[in-house]
Amino acid sequence: MWKYVLKRIGLIVLTAFIILSISYILIQTLPVAPPEGGAAVQIAFYDQQVDLGYYMKVTLAEVIEKYPDAIPVIDANGATTYYQAVPVLDRYIHWLGNIFTQWNWGVSTSISVNRGAMEIIMERLPITIELNVISIILSTPLGIAIGVWAALKKNKPTDTIISTLIMIFISVPSFVLISFMLLWFTYYNDWLPQAWPSAIAIAADPSLFFRGLIIPVLALSFGSIAGFGRYTRAELCEVMNSEFLLLARTKGLTKGQSILSHALRNSMVPIVPMIIGQFISIMSGSMVLEQLYSIPGTGQLFVTALNSRDYAVVMVDMAMYTIIGLFATLLVDLSYGVVDPRIRMGQR
Repeated sequence: MWKYVLKRIGLIVLTAFIILSISYILIQTLPVAPPEGGAAVQIAFYDQQVDLGYYMKVTLAEVIEKYPDAIPVIDANGATTYYQAVPVLDRYIHWLGNIFTQWNWGVSTSISVNRGAMEIIMERLPITIELNVISIILSTPLGIAIGVWAALKKNKPTDTIISTLIMIFISVPSFVLISFMLLWFTYYNDWLPQAWPSAIAIAADPSLFFRGLIIPVLALSFGSIAGFGRYTRAELCEVMNSEFLLLARTKGLTKGQSILSHALRNSMVPIVPMIIGQFISIMSGSMVLEQLYSIPGTGQLFVTALNSRDYAVVMVDMAMYTIIGLFATLLVDLSYGVVDPRIRMGQR
């Protein structure tokens, strides 16, 4: 078991390394956006890039002879300094060295100029994790309960209504749901905040924080509830028609006892791993949702960084989603053995 886990972790590290290496090299071939701000800010930025090994200072003669694309920066005294980006592979080597030796993923060029990209991400990460965890905690029991109810009422009007609603909510994206909720709960009725409340507003009225959670959490939860309900119904209906459940009934167990003791546990084998996968899919879907509701999370940060060509922030955000996604696949595989002890990971 442990040998299997260590082997998988090694493969995850290797996969993440390959993905991020290719992404960094491709991103570095894109046009570079100069840092926002005056000459002093730009000089501080490029000097830091020189120290990190991404740029080098060149003279006017070298600009004329070899580096026509060098970036000129004029300081307050009128002196011009020229900065030239080093070759992409050299930048990549320095990038790896800075990460492993200093944990330095680069600095922002537009979102927060000259501030560490990792620091910006860690500041935004808690609200994204909070939204997704609350959504999973809300959607998992509700979805499973709805699926069990539909399975117990199979082929009856209740089952038809539940199945129809499930298909509707599975088909409608979360950003469409949040758009309708914004119209109904904020613009038409003014019951909830129209956007994520600022820190100042929350400090003045702490209830705004909880009211601000309602719309994004519901928008993230509806699709998950529908997904859990659909899979639970399908698995439970299949188990309820199995021979071992009929045998349990003939031995004197009531319908409720046989479902709780046997059917429900067996139907949870594919459902529990789905919880982890659903958490990852919600995190990906929250990018657009955070942008619509002005939530200061990593999803909104990723979109903003792409639009402003803040590549250091893009790389850190991408690294976070990549690593979380890869480790989620390991947790999904391990969860099969937890739910069903007959499954052994890593066995031939």
